[in-house]
Amino acid sequence: MNKQLHLEEIKSLFDEVQKQKIFDDQKMMTDAIPRYSVQEIMSKYEEEKTSENFNLKEFVLHYFEFPTTSHSYKKNDNLLIEDHIEKLWDHLTKTSKEDRGTLLQLPKPYIVPGGRFNEFFYWDSFFVMLGLKESGRVEMMRNIVDNCAYLINTFGFVPNANRTYFLTRSQPPYFSLMLQLLAETLQDNKLLIEFFPVLEKEYHFWMNGEQEIANGQSINRVVKLEDGTLLNRYYDSKNEPRPESYLIDIMDNEKSDQNDFYRNIRAACESGWDFSSRWFSDPLKIETIETLNILPVDLNCLLWNTENLLSEIIQIIDNKSPKIEYYQERANKRKTAIQNYFWNDDKGIYVDYNFSKKSQTSSEHVGMSYPLFFKLAESSQANKVKNFIENNILYDGGLVTTTKESKQQWDFPNAWAPFQWLGYEAFQKYNHKNTSLQIAENWCKVVEKTYNETGKLMEKYNAVDLNSLAGGGEYPNQDGFGWTNGIYLFLKNKLKS
Repeated sequence: MNKQLHLEEIKSLFDEVQKQKIFDDQKMMTDAIPRYSVQEIMSKYEEEKTSENFNLKEFVLHYFEFPTTSHSYKKNDNLLIEDHIEKLWDHLTKTSKEDRGTLLQLPKPYIVPGGRFNEFFYWDSFFVMLGLKESGRVEMMRNIVDNCAYLINTFGFVPNANRTYFLTRSQPPYFSLMLQLLAETLQDNKLLIEFFPVLEKEYHFWMNGEQEIANGQSINRVVKLEDGTLLNRYYDSKNEPRPESYLIDIMDNEKSDQNDFYRNIRAACESGWDFSSRWFSDPLKIETIETLNILPVDLNCLLWNTENLLSEIIQIIDNKSPKIEYYQERANKRKTAIQNYFWNDDKGIYVDYNFSKKSQTSSEHVGMSYPLFFKLAESSQANKVKNFIENNILYDGGLVTTTKESKQQWDFPNAWAPFQWLGYEAFQKYNHKNTSLQIAENWCKVVEKTYNETGKLMEKYNAVDLNSLAGGGEYPNQDGFGWTNGIYLFLKNKLKS
């Protein structure tokens, strides 16, 4: 029996299960594993669904098995947080040696985030790697890179996570940073040469369609502005409800007047920021989401790094190759565009650009740190960003995600692990060490407080009220938690050094 499941194969059954709210969490049915062939299950469903005594939940539980969610892993009494994290790495390690249900096989073991997220997530895995380095778990760091390379070679990109229902979108392209981190850890640049074809293949995914695009148009993830500037956006090739949030999307779509509402929602998921007022034309209304119109500063900084790294690797391989200049020119043009389109001199920060409205967006968010992290900002710009962040983004529990409170989880007052690392590193690069240390101290403080009170490491934290757990979004705050573990170890060790 073919053990892989594409949800389109059980569409009518899946639709009914999600609409009737058979499970509290809509992700449950997306991760179901058929006990019999899909054809047999659907035949039985069509045969039995109209009978008087038909019970949909009983039918589903009979014909499918459901993977258990990663249960909370509470600390033993008096276990130091660092020792707890060492045990968590083992608890969160999974394998997927064959396609099973919607879960795609991967060649190597991997770390899952935790809670309802029991698969390999793309950008989470980079922040996990930072912690694995601190733990001396270099083999698992290499596993993550190998798994990403396998996915790129198999599908042309790294999906959001290794599920069949994520094969229409990726996540922020951190593969270049993964390679740099692993090469630095191993002190071996031959690794960069080894993975050059894979990195280039991923880059082609993000630039797919650029050859056909005219000025003022967008295709897939590529946008060509009217002056010929090429930049990128987030995208998803499907315009239908997300299976894992099926009913939520249908209900939100009913409030929207957009033809591509679902694609905008899915594109925001590709960004990792699902969801944030950053993507909404009305910051308080998800039905006004317009991710497809927005050129994000962080995505374009990440792709600058990809272009720059491709150029650097080619110089190692063949210092006479014309490709060196090709990729360097691309990186240089993108750097110029980042300054031209994303810098807001009035506010003294980097923002996003809405190419449909031909204007910058009003959202003030922690993504303004990316040009500093990649050293694309002038010193005077870094100083202004520092002042803004200290006055508007940095709170007692670390860096909040945006300055807008919208009840979305990627908004004020929530602080997420990736951006504490990003902010710390960004200000280190411009010698603003006091700001870096303050970010690290504030966030580590709330992580330790929550751990001492609950025995858990959380997905996100409330940076403003340290006595309240973070909320917002479509599901409860999860614990585990991959990237929190990684960034806590990284920042705590920086504070000790």
